[in-house]
Amino acid sequence: GGVPPVTDLVLGATAGCLACFITNPLEVVKTRLQLQGELQPPGTYPRPYRGVLRAAVAVCQADGLRGLQKGLAAGLLYQGLMNGVRFYCYSLAEDAGWTGHPGGTVAAGAVAGAVGAIVGSPAYLVKTHLQAQTLSAMAVGHQHNHESISGAFKSIYQQHGVVGLWRGVTGAVPRVAVGSAVQLATFASAKDWVCERQWFRKGSWAAVLAGGMVSGVAVAVTMTPFDVISTRLYNQPVDADGTGKLYRGFLDCVLQISSKEGLLGLYKGIGAVYLRLGPHTVLSLFFWDKLRNM
Repeated sequence: GGVPPVTDLVLGATAGCLACFITNPLEVVKTRLQLQGELQPPGTYPRPYRGVLRAAVAVCQADGLRGLQKGLAAGLLYQGLMNGVRFYCYSLAEDAGWTGHPGGTVAAGAVAGAVGAIVGSPAYLVKTHLQAQTLSAMAVGHQHNHESISGAFKSIYQQHGVVGLWRGVTGAVPRVAVGSAVQLATFASAKDWVCERQWFRKGSWAAVLAGGMVSGVAVAVTMTPFDVISTRLYNQPVDADGTGKLYRGFLDCVLQISSKEGLLGLYKGIGAVYLRLGPHTVLSLFFWDKLRNM
C-alpha cells in the first residue's frame, strides 16, 4: 500500500526482470522439454532432453554455457511488460477496494494476469522461438532460425503484420490468468502453513521461499497444461496467411496433444515449471517489496 499504481508498474517490471535473469535457464530447459516429441506417441521419438538436470547439461553441450540464457533479452522484455502491467492493474484493483471483497484477490490477480499476458505476448512469442533454436542434432519443435531478437520481431512483422506478433495469445491468456489466480490463492496460506509447523521463523525469507515452493505444487499442476499449449501455439510453423500448420487454436491443440501424446503430454516439462515457479515467485515478490520500501 501507499505506492501509486504508475510506480507499481515500474517496480513490478523491474522486479520481474531481476527474477527472470536468475530463472531464465529453467525457461530454456522447459521450452525444450515441452517441444520434445511434439505430436508423436510416447516411445517413438529420440529424447535428447531427459529430466531437468540432464536437459540442462544437453543444452550446454549443444549451445555452450551461454545457451542456458537463450532468449534472455526477449524474456526480460516479456517480464517487464507483463509484470509491469500486472502489478499496475492489481494496484488499481487494490486502490478501488476490489481486493477487499470475497474472492476479490483471486479475481483481480486473474484479470491483471490476463491483461499483462496480452501486452507481453509478442515478446513471449519471440522468446519461445529463440529458446527452441539449437543444433539440428538436438533440435526439437519447429526451428524459426532467427538471428537476433530484433531480427525476429522484424521477420514476423514483415511476413504476417501486426496480427502475427500476437499469434498464440489465446494460449497465453489462460496460462497467466490461471497461474496468477492459483498463485495468489495459495501462496499466503502455504507460507502460513510452513510457519505453523515451525519449519521456519515467521517473517523470514526462508519461510517465504518454502511457502513459494509449496504453493508452486498447486500452480505447477494447474498451469503446466496451459504452459505446454502456449509453447506449442507460439512455436508452431505457419502458412503465408499466418494460419498454424499444426494447430488451429487452443482447443485443437489440447485435443491433438491428448490424442497423439496422451494426457501426460500436457504435463511435459512439469519439473522445470515447478523448479522455476517457487524461486521466480519469491524473487519477484522480494524485489518488488524491497523496491516499494525504497
